[in-house]
Amino acid sequence: MRLFQFTLLCLALFVQYRLWFGHNGVQDYSRLKSAVTSHQDTNANLIKRNKVLKADIEDLKLGQEGVEERARNELGMIKPGETFIRVLPGQQHNEK
Repeated sequence: MRLFQFTLLCLALFVQYRLWFGHNGVQDYSRLKSAVTSHQDTNANLIKRNKVLKADIEDLKLGQEGVEERARNELGMIKPGETFIRVLPGQQHNEK
C-alpha cells in the first residue's frame, strides 16, 4: 500500500512540475500571452499608419491641393510671385 501511495505522490509531483515549468506550461503561456499582446499593439499602430498613408494617397490622386501642400512642406517650393516664409523653432539656452 505504501508503494502505491508513493507512486501516486510521485505522479502528482511530476504533473505539477510539468504544469508549472514544463513545455506548454504556465510560464510558456504567460510568455506567449505577453508576446501576442505586444504584436497586437504593433499591428494596431501599423493599421493606423496605413490608414493615414491611404488617406494621403487618395488626397494626392484627387486634386492639386495635396500635391501643392506636399511640395511646399517637404520641398520648400513656391509659386511665381509668392513669398514663402518658414519659421523654425529656436534652441533654448540655459543661462547660468
